Amino acid sequence: MNKYRTHFCSELQLVDVGKNVIISGWIHRKRDHGNLLFVDIRDHYGITQCVTENNNKHFAQIEKAKPESVIKIEGTVIKRAKGTENLDLKTGKIEIKINKIEILSHSQDLPLPVFGEQDYPEDIRLKYRFLDLRRDEIHKNIELRSNVIYFIRSELTKLGFLEFQTPILTSSSPEGARDFLVPSRLNPGKFYALPQAPQQFKQLIMVSGFDKYFQIAPCFRDEDARADRSPGEFYQLDLEMSFVEQEDVFKVVESLLVKLFKKFSTKKIMQEIFPRISYAETMIKYGTDKPDLRNPLIIHEVTEIFSREDVKFEIFKNLVKNGAEVRAIVTKNTKDKPRSFFDNIDKWAKDQGASGLAYFSIVEDKGIIGKGPIGKFFSSNSLEEIMKICNAKIGDTVFLACGKKDELERILSIARQKIAKDLNLIDENKFAFCWIIDYPMFEYNEINKKIEFSHNPFSMPQGDVKNIDFNNPLEIKAYQYDIVCNGIELSSGAIRNHIPELMYKLFEVAGYNKKSVEEKFSGMINALSYGAPPHGGIAPGLDRILMLLANKENIREVTLFPMNQNAQDLMMNAPSEVDKDQLKELSIKIDKKRD
Repeated sequence: MNKYRTHFCSELQLVDVGKNVIISGWIHRKRDHGNLLFVDIRDHYGITQCVTENNNKHFAQIEKAKPESVIKIEGTVIKRAKGTENLDLKTGKIEIKINKIEILSHSQDLPLPVFGEQDYPEDIRLKYRFLDLRRDEIHKNIELRSNVIYFIRSELTKLGFLEFQTPILTSSSPEGARDFLVPSRLNPGKFYALPQAPQQFKQLIMVSGFDKYFQIAPCFRDEDARADRSPGEFYQLDLEMSFVEQEDVFKVVESLLVKLFKKFSTKKIMQEIFPRISYAETMIKYGTDKPDLRNPLIIHEVTEIFSREDVKFEIFKNLVKNGAEVRAIVTKNTKDKPRSFFDNIDKWAKDQGASGLAYFSIVEDKGIIGKGPIGKFFSSNSLEEIMKICNAKIGDTVFLACGKKDELERILSIARQKIAKDLNLIDENKFAFCWIIDYPMFEYNEINKKIEFSHNPFSMPQGDVKNIDFNNPLEIKAYQYDIVCNGIELSSGAIRNHIPELMYKLFEVAGYNKKSVEEKFSGMINALSYGAPPHGGIAPGLDRILMLLANKENIREVTLFPMNQNAQDLMMNAPSEVDKDQLKELSIKIDKKRD
């Protein structure tokens, strides 16, 4: 190919025996057998074993070279001795007998090893990310990222989507997360904002007459880090379509994701037509709008049971009289589990800040009875009613929680996952997608005591837009939807509101007058006033998709150069201070906080 290599380190096979070749790469590891020195050379493509005898004039030079030094080797391909083959390597049946070497670049002592996959502290991995990325597993994850993006681009292009790049320097948005601000030198005292998402621009593209748009879009939000969210920045597959309804968006996204997950994973997709679950239904059945459908456990509403005279569980009955609700989770055929199993679940719930999880098993002994700490408080008739509501059978166990709606949803959503994992009910070799639909347009903020948008303020409300009941805003549903896989939210999307007069009314409900809407969203409102098509879209998170495909629980493992939990780039020392001249040019003074 050139003076550095005739072959990659993954190419040489038995058919190449006898050839004189050149390879270049990093010293992956060395094994000194006294009279023989084996050196594994690694490049992006693979590993080739090289060998030299101690009488070779280059022996001492290779022996002194440290791991991860970059080396060029010229030699002859030979067949490995019988019994020494390494079938885990593509090149495992051959090796190169070294004739000549050249050290292209020396390495210092390593702060973390590249050979092997042992875990290392996050600060070391991020400071020396360029070394971390040489390690096989994460190297493959980042290669997967590139291949996934290429596949997405190819598939959407086939469907007639055009790829555009929207601005990075834009205006601040009053909705959503905290913005990253950029001072303007030419406009002293004013600031740009980095886009939290290309939301307004993607809609403006539709207003501009383009029919289908997509972008691998960088998004910037000044939020705290989580395992499934990078601090500062992330990427999403942003797409928008004109003249579409909700189902049109679903068909495109379902087809793309099914093809993508089939190509890049061996796990089975449970349902290729993703279930549609209303927001109201998912909050009852799963306690969350991010349900893991691999988990067969369902939450049931059983509050009415505690108004019966033949139920004597007074603690719950008194709470219900004061407005509490009761919900249940049923586990199948668990009556013979040791009491420690149930007590550990109850203790776990208390550790999560709940009052615990009461429980009983349904058994038959001269009639239906409840076995367990609270079983005696239920008559046979009340147990039969619970069995009917919860689809429970003899031998099943019922876990009960009582409290306010929000607290019940919180504890039972995580209890559902905890119990399923303890019972080994979740099939880790499956992907379970679903759509969450029919989100409420508004929600009431108990802290601020005001009505707010629950999702996306630019969404189209459901129903006859000319006869919306603005006197009952919490009853208004929107064409808003989330896509969820294995309990991870991949994306939010919506059919957009393209009618300015309707937008003013909806923003008024959330406390924005017409003037403030025109100030904050001048570009959008102005554009919609000149003829806008019905349109909608979605923006699946690329990083989260890659987490699922790579079977990783931390987004850092699929991100090239991530920040740490404090939004710091340890490798490049960012954020950093800037000198006074730069600040002066930007008309900025730093007011340092005193300890």
